[in-house]
Amino acid sequence: MPNTRTNAPRGALVFDMRQLGRQAGSALSRSRTVPAPADLRLELVSVPVGAEVALDVRFEAVTEGVLATGTATAPLAGECARCLDPLTSTVMVSFQELYLYSDGRPRGSREVSDKREKYDKRAKYDWHDEDEERDDEERYLDGDLLDLEPAFRDAVVLALPMSPLCRDDCPGLCAECGARLADAGPDHGHEDATDPRWAGLKRFDDQATNQDQTTKRQDRRARAIDLQEG
Repeated sequence: MPNTRTNAPRGALVFDMRQLGRQAGSALSRSRTVPAPADLRLELVSVPVGAEVALDVRFEAVTEGVLATGTATAPLAGECARCLDPLTSTVMVSFQELYLYSDGRPRGSREVSDKREKYDKRAKYDWHDEDEERDDEERYLDGDLLDLEPAFRDAVVLALPMSPLCRDDCPGLCAECGARLADAGPDHGHEDATDPRWAGLKRFDDQATNQDQTTKRQDRRARAIDLQEG
């Protein structure tokens, strides 16, 4: 399998299919290390821009275009969803995408037949919208060039974890003080701590308790005096 390496961010994921030709059944394999494009990210984790991505792809000519099947391994950087500590990892993805020959691309509203012209204006715009939507869902070669970035990007972003963890059993942060529980240990706790939202109610409760105790003491004193006088 031939190997090439590129350091050029622009076009790093573009492959020349001239060597493959259009004979159905012919195949071409490529291994390449490419710099990661921008915006491969979710809220808490991403593939760093420019990081080395190992790419292995097999291109196969079929009747309607080129079938690209491959794998990619990329580094990840982000923060733990539980303790917010920095983390690093890797993601490996597989993808398969059919790229149609550009000479088979629908020309849409640029070439409207006489038969279509007899439809009303609304019908023509509805057809145009449907044609554009179908065109967006399909991928095409640009002459002999195949741009793998859209398929690669879709595969990587879909594989990124929504809630990355520094380790599977990460205990997270203390809800009371924000301490990292992995460092604080199993004895960490706040049994006597009062939620600040309930502080006012606790003061009121303490005042009521004190008043009740005072009343009870006064009652006991009054009963004792009554017994003495009796």
